[in-house]
Amino acid sequence: MQTTENTIFITGGTSGIGRALAEAFHALGNKVVVAGRRKALLDEVSAANPGIDGIELDIADPDDIARVAARLVRDYPALNVLINNAGIMPFDDAGGHIDDAQARRIIDTNLLGPIRLTSALIEHLKTQPRATIIHNTSVLAYLPLASTAVYSATKAALHSYALSQRFQLRDTSVRVQEIAPPWVDTDLIRKSGDPRAMPLDIFIAKTMAGLATDAEEVIVDEIRDLRNNPGSGEHALVNAFNEALVANPIPV
Repeated sequence: MQTTENTIFITGGTSGIGRALAEAFHALGNKVVVAGRRKALLDEVSAANPGIDGIELDIADPDDIARVAARLVRDYPALNVLINNAGIMPFDDAGGHIDDAQARRIIDTNLLGPIRLTSALIEHLKTQPRATIIHNTSVLAYLPLASTAVYSATKAALHSYALSQRFQLRDTSVRVQEIAPPWVDTDLIRKSGDPRAMPLDIFIAKTMAGLATDAEEVIVDEIRDLRNNPGSGEHALVNAFNEALVANPIPV
């Protein structure tokens, strides 16, 4: 994608990867609008980065998505980049009882939220001379973490959706890119400084460099081997990955 001269809307833009992407694009001179559920955090981002606007949005609420989409088209007619970044990652137990309300929140936020928001904005994006949709999935789309089974499943589903959407938009001005972060040291789980987690600034620098290309999928080198489909070895890979984390758990 062209990383300058854009009007960009980023969901989940008040912390972690979303805020860091917002600030990186803002530093390049783009008009950036961030979304989040809490006005105080939106105001904090805007105060720290004059020129970044904030919009309250509950990405799990279809009516709120429709409201915000209409406002974006009205107030930011040059909008040409949508970054579907918002996500939640509660732990669960696929070998036991799954709380239905929690599962629905994860699916509504991580999967249906990006689908609904993109659908609400897609006709507007098609009118732009160039436009980009960026979906933030996860390395867990390819290598599920057993203790976040529903989260991992939503990221796998969003990856699949991005593949189909990219094909369907092939003859339009809209391009689809996907970023698939490894474990990045943010507050998605708990910012801990764990040496297994990639520092946020390093992840953002590498991701911004990747987004500046025509790559359909932007992944950092640290997860390239995991991204390469292990084929018939998939089960052994997933089992070994999760056994290692049982032995040395992620801090929560």
